[in-house]
Amino acid sequence: MALILKYTVLLPTYNERENLPLIVWLLVKYFGESGYDYEIIVIDDGSPDGTLEVAEQLQKIYGEDKILLRPRAKKLGLGTAYIHGIKHATGSFIFIMDADLSHHPKFIPEFIEKQKEGDYDLVSGTRYQGDGGVYGWDLRRKLISRGANFVTQVLLRPGASDLTGSFRLYKRKVLEGLIERCVSKGYVFQMEMIIRARQLDYSIGEVPISFVDRVYGESKLGGNEIVSFLKGLLTLFATT
Repeated sequence: MALILKYTVLLPTYNERENLPLIVWLLVKYFGESGYDYEIIVIDDGSPDGTLEVAEQLQKIYGEDKILLRPRAKKLGLGTAYIHGIKHATGSFIFIMDADLSHHPKFIPEFIEKQKEGDYDLVSGTRYQGDGGVYGWDLRRKLISRGANFVTQVLLRPGASDLTGSFRLYKRKVLEGLIERCVSKGYVFQMEMIIRARQLDYSIGEVPISFVDRVYGESKLGGNEIVSFLKGLLTLFATT
């Protein structure tokens, strides 16, 4: 498959029927205004709330060349969702972001400009530099996120300020190579991607972003995720 200068957005979804029309509309708006070629790949993991049916309607509105549906039968994890999506991507650059509107597509042109500026292998959105920030989180979640980043900085020295965020732009080949090497699941996965990138001497650019807690639906960060994060962090510390 010949790659062209196109940006592929991978949108893994699970119970996002309210959010999906908004995030897709915003993506179409900001890509359209900036003039970049793009496609959006929706990877729904068997959402019981009808997310896939909403995605099918969006495909009719925006066209099959812009909205690609690559659903799976059940929830199989973020890493495998990206692998699944990449197989169907035609872009030479790939955005990963959340479909719950916590990542605003208005930052996409800034990611693209930052990548071009330094020919970076990946550009990561950061909540902890410049004008970046977090909105809608209670103190507990802010402390967990800050603490997770601090502990990781101390143990692993990753060369990036925001490790657990999931709004990033990758060169396609870089993303493919990183995913092949990553073994973590859940909350730790995004962090391992950055750690592996540093190991492989990939260049990392950063764009300050504002992160807004999910608009509709329930947050998926609970006690189990925190325990999993700490276990995963120690595993990475022992193996990298």
